[in-house]
Amino acid sequence: MTLRALDVSWTRSGRLVLDGVTLDPEPGATVGLLGPNGSGKSSLLRLMAGLDRPDAGRIRLGGDEIHTIPRRAVARRVALVGQHADTDLDLTVHDVVRLGRIPHRGLFGGDPVADATAIDRALLAAGLADRAAERWHTLSGGERQRSLIASALAQEPRELLLDEPTNHLDIAHQLEILTLVRALPVTAILALHDLNLAAMFCDVLVVLQAGRVVATGAPARVLTEELIAEVYHVRCRVVDTDEGNLSVLFLRD
Repeated sequence: MTLRALDVSWTRSGRLVLDGVTLDPEPGATVGLLGPNGSGKSSLLRLMAGLDRPDAGRIRLGGDEIHTIPRRAVARRVALVGQHADTDLDLTVHDVVRLGRIPHRGLFGGDPVADATAIDRALLAAGLADRAAERWHTLSGGERQRSLIASALAQEPRELLLDEPTNHLDIAHQLEILTLVRALPVTAILALHDLNLAAMFCDVLVVLQAGRVVATGAPARVLTEELIAEVYHVRCRVVDTDEGNLSVLFLRD
């Protein structure tokens, strides 16, 4: 089963936010969702998580439209990590990650062994196994973000949606988070601002402008000087590095 957006349009507060958008990732791919502020990246992720319903087009999870699937069943397959997450509760890292098991609990609770296994596996994948007993508020920004990703992993999803997962992090933590996501056995769709990080970590890039897809493909095909000028209104040079990556060098006017 695969999560797909097919010719999706969505209007919010009288404004057309998404206009005929299709996103059909290969299973296991890491997809970078690019575009300036207001281009529709976060809105598309919300639709693909089943939190909102498009006005036209379809969000499909496997063979079914996502809004026809029970919410708990969707949450067992699709996990969303948003931009802003905080809590006033005095939770440990383990408590935060344990929240990811809620979709797997029924009327009489869940399977304690399965829960414990999933939580331990998620903490280990996020590199937080030795921080499980620490208070969430004492962590660094990068560690908090990793704990939220670990909570999403505890859901045991096959599709992971991340809205600006590196926002407000220093470069070391940005690399840390994206290296973690890249190594996960899931289909990952990430809304990103940093074009160089997108080129480094993503298999496919989808560029949105004013709610429409204007480019889709491998980073080397999508990240051209002409497209960046058109979409972001900046001048740049795109060069190949010795490591085989693309590097976008922005120019002053």
